[in-house]
Amino acid sequence: MQIKNAPFHISAVAGAVLAACSSPGVYAQTVAVDEKQIEKVEVTATRRSGTLQEVPINISALTSDVLDQQNIEDLDGVARWVPGLTVTDQGGRNDSPIIVRGLNTNSSGPGSNGGTVATYFGDIPLFLNMRLVDVDRVEVLIGPQGTLYGAGTLGGAIRYLPKKVDLEFMSGEVTGDVFSISESDSLGGESSIVFNAPIIDGELAVRASLNYFNNPGFLDYNYVVREGGVSLPDPDWSNEEEVNSNLKQVEDANGEDTLTGRIAVRWAPNDWFDSTLTYFYQKQDVEGRSITHYDALSADNPLSEIIGKYESAYRYEEPREKEDELLSLEVSADLGFAELVSATGLSNFEANGQRDQTDLLIRLDYSYEEFPAFSSYTEEESEREVFTQELRLVSQMDGPLSWIVGGFYYDLDSEGSSKEFTPNFDVYAIEVWGVEGNYRPDSLEYFSVDESEVTEKALFGELSYELTDDWDVTLGLRAYEYEVYSRSAVDLPLYYSVFEGRASDSIVLDYGETEADDSGTLLKFNTSYQFTANTMGYLTVSEGFRIGGANGVAACPDNVDDLNNQIVCATSEEQLFEADTTTNYELGVKTSFFRNKLQLNTALFYVDWQDPQVSGATINGQQPIIVNAEGAASKGAEFSVRGIIGDNITTYATYAYTKAELTADAPFLFGVFDEQGTELQDFYDGKDGDRLPGTAEHQFSFGITYSQEVFDDKMLNVNYGITAQSDVYTTVGLRQDGEALPGYAVSNLNATISDEDWSVTLYIDNLFDKYAFTSTRRNVGDIGLGQFNDTLEPNGTEIQRNYGHYVLTPRTVGLMFKYQFGM
Repeated sequence: MQIKNAPFHISAVAGAVLAACSSPGVYAQTVAVDEKQIEKVEVTATRRSGTLQEVPINISALTSDVLDQQNIEDLDGVARWVPGLTVTDQGGRNDSPIIVRGLNTNSSGPGSNGGTVATYFGDIPLFLNMRLVDVDRVEVLIGPQGTLYGAGTLGGAIRYLPKKVDLEFMSGEVTGDVFSISESDSLGGESSIVFNAPIIDGELAVRASLNYFNNPGFLDYNYVVREGGVSLPDPDWSNEEEVNSNLKQVEDANGEDTLTGRIAVRWAPNDWFDSTLTYFYQKQDVEGRSITHYDALSADNPLSEIIGKYESAYRYEEPREKEDELLSLEVSADLGFAELVSATGLSNFEANGQRDQTDLLIRLDYSYEEFPAFSSYTEEESEREVFTQELRLVSQMDGPLSWIVGGFYYDLDSEGSSKEFTPNFDVYAIEVWGVEGNYRPDSLEYFSVDESEVTEKALFGELSYELTDDWDVTLGLRAYEYEVYSRSAVDLPLYYSVFEGRASDSIVLDYGETEADDSGTLLKFNTSYQFTANTMGYLTVSEGFRIGGANGVAACPDNVDDLNNQIVCATSEEQLFEADTTTNYELGVKTSFFRNKLQLNTALFYVDWQDPQVSGATINGQQPIIVNAEGAASKGAEFSVRGIIGDNITTYATYAYTKAELTADAPFLFGVFDEQGTELQDFYDGKDGDRLPGTAEHQFSFGITYSQEVFDDKMLNVNYGITAQSDVYTTVGLRQDGEALPGYAVSNLNATISDEDWSVTLYIDNLFDKYAFTSTRRNVGDIGLGQFNDTLEPNGTEIQRNYGHYVLTPRTVGLMFKYQFGM
């Protein structure tokens, strides 16, 4: 059978899919081989070129063909096909936690991303879960990458690599997608256009892309107060008229609108100089959280009997707008003996949002719950600007010795504010309680601001030597230093106006300042041996680190222990946290069989984590901060298999086993216990051997593709994929009311008919409409008020709705059309 030479032909698709599911390979360029063999692919993530089976490090990649085949739209979808990588889908409102090899101590939920994995746009560090539009591939480097990639790579690094500007050919692509989510009342859609045009043939060209994505949402906020501080958030649930007069329903309240665009200009005036100037933009308008309160409320709560699987009980809508911008310049120059690469980036991030804050204030036991119409919401704003510069030289001389040397500079400026509002509580306190204070018309109960500056400088290098034709050794070193400056302030305007008689519009901010700095070195050792033409083994010892710093909470006054009122502050021990580091020991083997029709790659690893940064809370005001535990470790194995069966079928599978746990007791991991003392110690402390949260011990994926020529000159591709995982802990060792979320499997199916310049795809994601919890917000203890009696049973009322589950997206059926043109 003759396989036609088209963008969707069997050889390219098979090779791309199989390369994606191989832990140790980055797909950069398809090499033409016999169609019945697995594609040989080029590797570029190590700054050098080599085929997939020859490079002795642990890398996975998903190419543009694979992204299309499996209908992968963002990083959450990527993680299902990369062994050792976990990305917990929490909807678009919050950044999904990224975890490699189980390196995570933070409880699941918003803000649980521990920063153990760095993300890059090309060569520019940029924390972003971007829409995968006009992307050539996504590379995932598994394991610490401290020498070449720097801070934040405790677990690994992820690189989004956009398609390059073509200097010679004009081309374009138009895509349209319409889909339906089984629990949604509206259709969703996506459309994009990509255009590439030479300006000076072979020398100057431009490439632009624009994408609009609309997700209609599938989860309803059916218990939103009509007017804060007036409407009863918990009316007489048996009285339908009272319920309707106080509460309103918001259908599909977790929808999302995202606009993504990129324009890049490439100039290559000769054969030794190449440069690309890029502007990237992404704006997300997200309506609310993808959290359900089904099976998450007290049995005494009347709502527990009526709330559905796709309903939230929040009292306020929770929209959030996020905007990312990046301006970058990447330049390479061939100097003969080496290639000089410069990567300069300036990025900006802005976000503002609103969320229900009622439950937090109730659990602080400030008597807010005595106000029948009490409800609260928070408005948050944040902004950060980052400048990065990297220069590196990569040797190009023939011979057994090769090297990389470079320097890196990073400068971060960020600021944020948080405002909590308690509508009409001032009126209730003054008129009902008889407090002799001043009204607070703006209802501003809490106001915090924080600013921080972080600078990092580093020198790095790697030296490789071929001891024999089959035996290579690489040594790497990175020397770094960083400085952190932070200042913050907190005020409680409503408290001081109503209860202390301060002016009704006053805001008093007493800034506290903290500074920290540190320096150190990171090492890497790698050796590989080619045992046969088809079998290579490697050993890697590598280190990674994450910057320490200052918590953005104002310092406590000297007499804090004598104060008997509301106060939010950090003690001297709570103001700073230290850098943490990882050391990775890894043994891997890459093999191929049957004339390269079957490949099997394996890796065994042990990661030692020193001084892990974990989420904590201040003694005064329970503000979230970062603290250091003593130690943790992760060990396990990762496997990937890919093969070709006959002329029409390709298969691919991955499996990862990860056992991550504390290696020492972690006192006060979940807070500080009070007069109950040792009775609560086991409840709040982490213990040696406790399993870490956020990652399944077992992860599995399997895919199969059938390709067949139809209608004489068209190509039919049918793809089936299944990804599965075992249970996931939501807190360390299930302490402080953690839970084990059951494992689940998700199947996807799609079929594509394509010609040389067009394709039509019918796809079904979550084929069997699996209902599953992916993570939690807070924990079971928050079903009550978060206060405990002597037996550690929660006390409280049915008012509490803080605890809930993020839920898997229901079955989605869509039809996508793509048209490509060129000249």
